[in-house]
Amino acid sequence: MQPLYTMDRRGFLRVGGGGVAGCMVANSGLTNSTAAAAEKSLPGRGKAKSVLLVMLSGGPSQLDTVDPKPNAPAEVRGEFSTIPTKIPGVAFCEHLPELAQRADHWAILRTLAHREHNHLLATHVALTGRPTPLPRGGSDLDRVESRSDFPNFAAALDFVRPRGDGLPTGVSLPNYYIEGPLTWPGQHSGFLGPKHDPWQIQGDPNADDFRMQALSMREGMTPGRLASRRELLDQLNRGPSGRLQGESEAFRDQQEIAYQLLTSGRVVEAFEIGRESEETRERYGRNQFGQSLLLARRLVEVGVPVVQATMGIVQTWDTHVDNWGKLKNRLLPQLDQGLAALMDDLLATGLLDQTMVVVMGEFGRTPKVSTLPGQTIPGRDHWAHAYSGLFAGAGIQGGQVIGQTDEQAAYPITRSWSPADICSTFFNALDVDPDVTIIDPLERPHFLINGGVIDPLYSGRLG
Repeated sequence: MQPLYTMDRRGFLRVGGGGVAGCMVANSGLTNSTAAAAEKSLPGRGKAKSVLLVMLSGGPSQLDTVDPKPNAPAEVRGEFSTIPTKIPGVAFCEHLPELAQRADHWAILRTLAHREHNHLLATHVALTGRPTPLPRGGSDLDRVESRSDFPNFAAALDFVRPRGDGLPTGVSLPNYYIEGPLTWPGQHSGFLGPKHDPWQIQGDPNADDFRMQALSMREGMTPGRLASRRELLDQLNRGPSGRLQGESEAFRDQQEIAYQLLTSGRVVEAFEIGRESEETRERYGRNQFGQSLLLARRLVEVGVPVVQATMGIVQTWDTHVDNWGKLKNRLLPQLDQGLAALMDDLLATGLLDQTMVVVMGEFGRTPKVSTLPGQTIPGRDHWAHAYSGLFAGAGIQGGQVIGQTDEQAAYPITRSWSPADICSTFFNALDVDPDVTIIDPLERPHFLINGGVIDPLYSGRLG
């Protein structure tokens, strides 16, 4: 149950909501000061300077990755064998050899769970830690991205802790989740307004012509000329009255973000992935995912607090058909290679001590193998009752497995953990006070830390 909401003497800040009724961020007082003090000493508090979220969009199979069930019937265990890992008694899928050799740096959480089995709604839950706002209709077109959505955790962090140093709070790469007319919810700041949207990269970092046009000033444009144009544009936005007109305020916010990025040498340099040696680029894998992880590492190095690297488009891991072929021939080798290079570099530079790395999808896959109508090659369907995630860095105790599923990896038989718990763990690691609250357009308060911090990640004790 959430603490009672009251305003403390520090008060609140009311800001514009980017075209909605308005939002607030507040520090709420708990009725029990001892409880408040205890919450502020949660395990892992303030250990991270950055969070790097590796999203496996579409939902990878827990059985065919890090929670195999080799003794289950064939229609459950699937086609892969298992291999030992650096964690005694723990096995992974045979196609994750590099991850297995580095398992001592990872905590494997096998009992993630929630209620949404639809990609769009599950993505909103995964990235915001909140149920998708209602009303929502029955068709996918009624579930698409909306400014009534909750902010994802990167956007919420930007709202409560805005930056003034030219660095974006959140960067997502290498693509937006869009398929045809559908735009996945949970990717932006929702009702907080576009000012707080994470910065979205659209492009393949592995392409020879990869170049961030948005971070490049055209020939002849100097910082002085840019500042002059910025001042003129601001005057035009304000109009004769001297006040911002109509939607100009929201647009001005976006212009300000663009200006800061253009004039931030650190950000511009981070995107110059060609500065990396060919040997390093080969270690990560010369593919979109491997190079996205390399770019993500470069963004963490310059101090971006939240980086989301996506493996593929919206349904890359949606293996209803040819589950084992897709995993064996492309997905698992790229994941294995890219994560190995990332872990090696974070360890070598000491960045792992201050960077929380999380690898997960929006859900898992069904325990029982099935074949879709009209198809001949079997696969696995959507499954949110139990799935796995990998956690490392920023005080997390590696070399452990948290949680246990039943003999088919269908349901947790120990405590389950939700996306709300994951997002709360993110905020806690980034040193966000547990009593910070945002107010939605209906004036309802919502605690940012709305779940439980996953304390076994730090203690090694089963939660």
